[in-house]
Amino acid sequence: MIKFHPNDQLIEKYAAGSLCTATSVAVATHVDMCSRCQQQVKDAEEIMARRVLQDIRTPRSANLEAMFEQIIESRPPKELKQEQVDPFISLEGKKFRLPSTLARQKHRIGHWSWVPGKMMKAHVDIGEQETLDLIYMAENSKVPEHTHRGQEITLVLNGVFNDEKNEYRDGDFVLLDKKHTHTPETQHEDCLTLASLDAPLYFTSGIARLLNPFSNLFFK
Repeated sequence: MIKFHPNDQLIEKYAAGSLCTATSVAVATHVDMCSRCQQQVKDAEEIMARRVLQDIRTPRSANLEAMFEQIIESRPPKELKQEQVDPFISLEGKKFRLPSTLARQKHRIGHWSWVPGKMMKAHVDIGEQETLDLIYMAENSKVPEHTHRGQEITLVLNGVFNDEKNEYRDGDFVLLDKKHTHTPETQHEDCLTLASLDAPLYFTSGIARLLNPFSNLFFK
């Protein structure tokens, strides 16, 4: 069961198409995995559509109302509009199924490389000056304690990781900023996540602080 979701403001901005590309992809991928947020997006879209109709200065007739209801009810499911793509990626001898939004971006996934902490990273090229990465955390891996110079979004695609406060599983959407400090780690299970950062991490304890001048090479 998904415990962590985008907040209402993010859902509304996503429905309105006003999020930056990296955040929009992260939210859309979560929505693919979450029936609750699918309904929230649908509700937000319908509210915005009604507001548009209310702004029309001509009288609202019964025919206009009927036309609106027909448009809403007849919209085909998003999956029917999508081309068939292979949703699987292979990594470390395992196959991971990507949610449909991310699977459609599979051709944009770059080369996998190892980063400190028994982790691998692959950049997702979204054609913007934004960072969107797939992060694979092997069993018993750990990111040193850090805070965030900007905003960090982490979406769990498969597996589980935890920090000092919570445990995060498939579909969980985690939004953190400079007010948060944490130490993500895996234990007896690996974890594949989608991550977006708008600034490098800032390590806050131990020898890891020596990595701060170079953190953008690994985690941004």
